[in-house]
Amino acid sequence: MLSLAAQMLRFRKGGFAATFLALAAGVAVLMTCALLVESGLRYHGTPQRYARTVAVVADRDLTVTQKVLGEKESTTLTLPERGSVPGSLVTRIADVPGVSKAVGERWIPAVSPAAPDTPVTGRGWASAALAPYKLLAGSPPRGDGDIAVDSRLADAAGLRPGDRTEIVTGGRALTLKVSGVVEAAGAGSGSTLFFTDARAARLDPRPGRFDAIGVLAEPGADTAAVVAAVRRAADHAGATTYVGADRGLAEEPEAAAARDLTVQAGGAFGGYAAAIIVFTAASTVGLSVRHRRRELALLRAVAATPGQVRTMILAEVGLLSVLAALVGVPAGLAATGRLRDELVERHFVPGTFTVQGGLLSGLAVTAAVALVALAAAWTAALRTTRIRPTEALGEAAVDKGLGGRTRLASGLVFLAAGVSLIGLTGATGGDTALGAAIGMLYTFVLAIALLAPWINQGAARLLTPVLRTVWGNSGYLAAANLRAGARGMVAVLTALVLSIGLGGTVWFLQDNLQRQTEAQSHDGTRAQHALVGTTGLPASAADRARRIPGVEAATGVRRTGVIVRGGLEPATVLAQGIDPKGADRTMDLGVRSGDLEDLDGKNTVAVSASLAGAAGWKVGDRARLWLGDGSPATLRVVAVYDRGFGFGDVTLGKATLAGHTRTNLDDHVLVRTAADASPAEVSAALAGLARQYPGAGVTGTARLTAELGADLAVSAWLNRMLILVLVGYAVLAAANTLIMAALARTRELSLLRLVGVTRGQIKRMIHAEQAGLLGVALAIGGTIAAVTLSSVVNAVTGERVPYVPALGWITIVAGTVTLALVAVLLPIGRVLRVSPVRGIGLRE
Repeated sequence: MLSLAAQMLRFRKGGFAATFLALAAGVAVLMTCALLVESGLRYHGTPQRYARTVAVVADRDLTVTQKVLGEKESTTLTLPERGSVPGSLVTRIADVPGVSKAVGERWIPAVSPAAPDTPVTGRGWASAALAPYKLLAGSPPRGDGDIAVDSRLADAAGLRPGDRTEIVTGGRALTLKVSGVVEAAGAGSGSTLFFTDARAARLDPRPGRFDAIGVLAEPGADTAAVVAAVRRAADHAGATTYVGADRGLAEEPEAAAARDLTVQAGGAFGGYAAAIIVFTAASTVGLSVRHRRRELALLRAVAATPGQVRTMILAEVGLLSVLAALVGVPAGLAATGRLRDELVERHFVPGTFTVQGGLLSGLAVTAAVALVALAAAWTAALRTTRIRPTEALGEAAVDKGLGGRTRLASGLVFLAAGVSLIGLTGATGGDTALGAAIGMLYTFVLAIALLAPWINQGAARLLTPVLRTVWGNSGYLAAANLRAGARGMVAVLTALVLSIGLGGTVWFLQDNLQRQTEAQSHDGTRAQHALVGTTGLPASAADRARRIPGVEAATGVRRTGVIVRGGLEPATVLAQGIDPKGADRTMDLGVRSGDLEDLDGKNTVAVSASLAGAAGWKVGDRARLWLGDGSPATLRVVAVYDRGFGFGDVTLGKATLAGHTRTNLDDHVLVRTAADASPAEVSAALAGLARQYPGAGVTGTARLTAELGADLAVSAWLNRMLILVLVGYAVLAAANTLIMAALARTRELSLLRLVGVTRGQIKRMIHAEQAGLLGVALAIGGTIAAVTLSSVVNAVTGERVPYVPALGWITIVAGTVTLALVAVLLPIGRVLRVSPVRGIGLRE
């Protein structure tokens, strides 16, 4: 039967080509998602600046344990601000037997105006031993006015020992002398400059603490014993010990965020892709087998056993799956490489992130797609192979029945489940609501897939008067064909509904989030000007702005993130630190209850209404959360506000954030001028103030809103790109099925022409059929998208009517119509070019 299966592939190229295309595309999509997950799991950053260490002690993430439905669950989140470790821990680790040196390292953000495009981090000279760095020229920094620079910064800025250069750090410019140039083989993705240890300690906004501790072992020491002892000391201090490849996670904290992003994105979209492939690939394979029922029936009539026929079909699909893997796996590898470059370019992942592995992903994806295809082929072949040989040819001639009672009952159950999820989506918020909405979407699509035969037949009956009125007798024939082919068009309806529902939900959700964020930022900003610093602004900038004549209020804003327990699992949310004095004149957060002026001291917080609802907080409650560096805080809720998208879900006093952010600087200062002030004089005074801070400038607040929208668009790029791929695959599967169905109608259309139906009448009949089929798909898919989108937008933003751009829905309708024109009319045109006498004799 294997030999017969190979011959069948040769002589039925059209049908098998369609099946091969669906399987190969499915393998490529799944391979990309799986390889993204595998690469993320294998990625540990690049431990280059810690190349000589046996261990690194740092605090880069936070593990939160809580009870969910009675079960304890732990979630580990990367800290928004790099955590720090106490300085006393350096001494305790240095006293561990076998440790030759424990070096506390400080990471000081800095900018070299001579090389503004080169990322720079300042450190104390003692940490040069961890790579180790070697001097290429000059000497180490010996005084507060000295720095040593690495060779990359020296080349970019044209620096040599003895040169004087400007370095911006801590919101001020320092003029320093280059004492030496150092180099370390492959020392990370950025450049480094070294202060003296004393100067680095004074520049660090977190006195008495270090960003990390590098551990050097004595020659011949038992490394395992040293690491175990260091880990015990670190655990006692609440820090983490990184060894081996994991040292890269301590060196590049963004590596952990990159791992989470790639694993979560690949896993989530891989799950969506798997569901789509189950729908589409299975339908394509099943339809391909159904189109060969006469051939299979003939084999049964000439004494082929049911087992032999099933074995032949499984062999055919197995061979196609192998061929699909040979094409799809390399295509997935290439697509993942391209995706990696795009992620690096848009700063989703560091430049050190690489595509790794592939063997395990390829094997798993090939096996999964082959299993789906084989299961679909087996199911489709069962009906023909179960009947008696003498009845096989008669059974193959027509489609009997729409489906069993089990299918109908299952479809109704899934439909009821989808309706119930509407309430769950509305009762939650944030990521929980989005997850429930996606679950609702797939539940509805699965219900449509199961109920599609009845939907198709019912729609055909309802559309009969309309089709006959518009297309005359051709419309009547179209309605009859739609009723007769109700079961055969299940794959098309499912794929179209899925693509319209998925695209219309997730794609337009990004538009709603961006629109809501921009609207809240615009409506809630009362200030006319913003003092913006590319390297940060000290708190004194806001104080000096307030003293400018004509300035009514000035508020320094410090952006950060905090970790909260809200919802079903802990999450990182955006936060801002402000000086509440006069803040009500520069920003309007839309306070629903409480008073923002009570936001003073270190023990108060204001939260958005969505976060308050998810966490169960109200004014007067104690909110337990973690600041960006992992420090726990219990704060009294003094206000609940509506504009969380535009200003962050958490608003804190800057006193609460002092010492808990990497720079301790403001991102910008909002400035409101008095109504009777001279705009020209105020603008000139603000420009003069900006010149006193390196990298600072004055801009209108509308530009801040525009930049916020641009940042959101970049953040949404990954979601939209992956959704576009998934929708594209679903559309490809629908087109594939339509082409297969059209090419399989040669005998039918030839018979119609032989009995007197003209080519024009047949074309009008096809137009009517597609209008009916696509109209039903658009109606159902659009309804599902509208219900899902409105539910999640209402839950997340509070808006009952979602925003759908005109270009968006026009694109969906136009794309669906174009699909029909390309996937049906072109192959039908080819069929009509065959003479009816010849066509009636062709095999199906």
